[in-house]
Amino acid sequence: MSTLMQYNTILLLALASVAAGSAAAEANLVDIAAELEPIRQEYDFPALAAAVILDGELHALGVVGIRQDGSEVPAEPDDPFHLGSCTKAMTASLVCLLAQEGKLDWTTTLAEFFPELRDRLHADYRAVTLVHLLSHRARLPSMTNGFAPVNDDQLQEILGRDPRDQRRRVTEIVLSEAPVRQPGEQYLYSNAGYTIAGAIIEKVMDESWENLITERLFAPLGMTTAGFGAMGTTDRIDAPWQHKYRNGRTVPINPGPASDNPPFLGPGGRVHCSMADWARYVCCILKACRQEEGLLPASQYTAVQAPPFDGSYALGWQTCQRAWGGHALTHSGTNTMNHAVAWVAPEKDFAVLVAANRGGDEAAKGLDKVCALMINRFLRKQ
Repeated sequence: MSTLMQYNTILLLALASVAAGSAAAEANLVDIAAELEPIRQEYDFPALAAAVILDGELHALGVVGIRQDGSEVPAEPDDPFHLGSCTKAMTASLVCLLAQEGKLDWTTTLAEFFPELRDRLHADYRAVTLVHLLSHRARLPSMTNGFAPVNDDQLQEILGRDPRDQRRRVTEIVLSEAPVRQPGEQYLYSNAGYTIAGAIIEKVMDESWENLITERLFAPLGMTTAGFGAMGTTDRIDAPWQHKYRNGRTVPINPGPASDNPPFLGPGGRVHCSMADWARYVCCILKACRQEEGLLPASQYTAVQAPPFDGSYALGWQTCQRAWGGHALTHSGTNTMNHAVAWVAPEKDFAVLVAANRGGDEAAKGLDKVCALMINRFLRKQ
């Protein structure tokens, strides 16, 4: 047996052991399904899921509804849900891990990361750093409602490559164009920034972002359901399908390689996982923000207390003050076929995570209603 095969076998056994232990622990969770079902029906979600972290541990879990609209296949507690842009925090965590190991430096510039692009790199991007990229201060195009400056012909050529090469090519194209405004000047949300951060990670480590985040984050946390892109298998209802919402109708989308955003956007929004696995990750965020020992280096998470550039965004989290939680972190994510939202309150050692397999009209309102319900039940009434 090769060394790689031995490593993979050991890793799979370890993950199976973690999953078995976690399943036993989760049998004692508070079941919140009954509270989710009325909201699921009100907002016409095929499936709706939520998890609550209390005192730094997963405390409550609920998954209701069906995997595919029009089917009778129920959604299950271990089903994966698409996190959309909530992926960004995970990519930032990977950067934190690599920075802690000395593999990356937050202040290294794009000109230093990509010396081979010197002749094509727009002058206004030369001094941009990882801090700019992960804080949405690089003034890169948003790539939220299209892929400009990547044109249609370039996109077709890019999609024929593997994900790592896709990110490399997108980085070359984007950085050759002028920024929307001057870097550092204003906040501008950008998926392109996280794509470029992924390309930097891949260049430094000589491995794909998908492999690195699996090896460095998902595997150590026992996140056995974590994956990328649409959930499930084409033509099978073995996981929640994604759904569009058109003219008041819920339209199921058959899962497949082309039924999500392109792989080059992975670092900014293609992770899916179960609610319990998402909670495993967010528990580590809580520990890091509370300066407690855990997988993530606490020293890297001081930024979420005082985001750079006098802003309110750091390391994949929007920061704000809330009466119920003090200094809070939040993020939402959607690829228009799913919706997810997280609220994290480090001062209270509390978080609520909610997801549905439908995007479109009113999806955000429905998830916000679940969040408010969970905050009132588990935090305000303590």
